[in-house]
Amino acid sequence: MDQKAQEKYFATYDAILRKWPVPSEELDVETRFGPTRVRRSGTGRGTPVVLLHGVMGTSLSWYPFVAELAERHTVYAVDTIGEPGRSVQTRPVQSGQDQADWLADVLAGLSHEKFHLVGISRGAWLALDLATRSGDRISSVIAIEPGGFGTIGLRFVLWSFGQMFRWLLPAPILRRIFSGDPYARRTLAPLVIRGLKYKPHFPPQYVFTDDELRAIDVPVHFVLAERNGVFDARELAARVEALNPRLRAEIVPKTTHALPLEEPELTISRILTLVADDTR
Repeated sequence: MDQKAQEKYFATYDAILRKWPVPSEELDVETRFGPTRVRRSGTGRGTPVVLLHGVMGTSLSWYPFVAELAERHTVYAVDTIGEPGRSVQTRPVQSGQDQADWLADVLAGLSHEKFHLVGISRGAWLALDLATRSGDRISSVIAIEPGGFGTIGLRFVLWSFGQMFRWLLPAPILRRIFSGDPYARRTLAPLVIRGLKYKPHFPPQYVFTDDELRAIDVPVHFVLAERNGVFDARELAARVEALNPRLRAEIVPKTTHALPLEEPELTISRILTLVADDTR
């Protein structure tokens, strides 16, 4: 990304940041791969919640959800290293182990004993990948439309680009063609589109093996879209529940990979319900 494109990108980033609905503190957490920008909101009791975004989304993709989450929990929203955002990569991330080490460094730098990890798409893959290697700092994982369970083909890529550019349509039209909040889509679309000029610096997602899923020793709740586009949701739900009693899955009818934007209230409800046990 050249300087001019970078300036436009961060101008858009900062404009969306001003829409962050609750007071927050910006942290730069040192990791072995570079400083990682983390936004802390809320002061609730219990185990904190770490929010991990999908590809190109940045921590700001959580702005439609954070207000209700921060009412009850301390919430950390992360800009994943190697992607557009405010994190600064200083060392190559070359493997899944590197990605896990980066996330482990972030959690260590936040100075809590345990965390609930909540991820969307690639963010869910990051959380699950760490959980397959070590659950030391993980209280639970909520994996919303996770990567790592199928090959991303041309059809899905074309669908993704089509979604992205349709988000620029006027809100009244968006309201007719999409479920959920049209203003969230219109707000986030310019950031994602301007981020396309950024060359990602992370290894490709690998597909989880049965042995890796069996190795997870923390509770995981999968939230899967019925019309996923990458994997068969029913097959995946049956697979993970058969492999490991700690893994549970639900399928949300009539949703796509954009499930959080299509069903924002359900997304918030599931997160709050699943992380509520230790706040009592």
